[in-house]
Amino acid sequence: MAKIKTLHKCSEDSYSCWITVEERNGIIDVSLEEGGRINTIYLDKSTAIKFAKTLRTEINKIES
Repeated sequence: MAKIKTLHKCSEDSYSCWITVEERNGIIDVSLEEGGRINTIYLDKSTAIKFAKTLRTEINKIES
């Protein structure tokens, strides 16, 4: 399988991080790097779908 990597830089005043999403053998790795520390979660396809739906729901709750 092809490895797909996307990088997103997020920053807010003093907070800065890199988010990396990569697919490996049917598992989605989501890594958050901030201040030299890396935290990673691993999601199978069904869990990733549920997570994406929950995330969209929470984003829609944010009022501008």
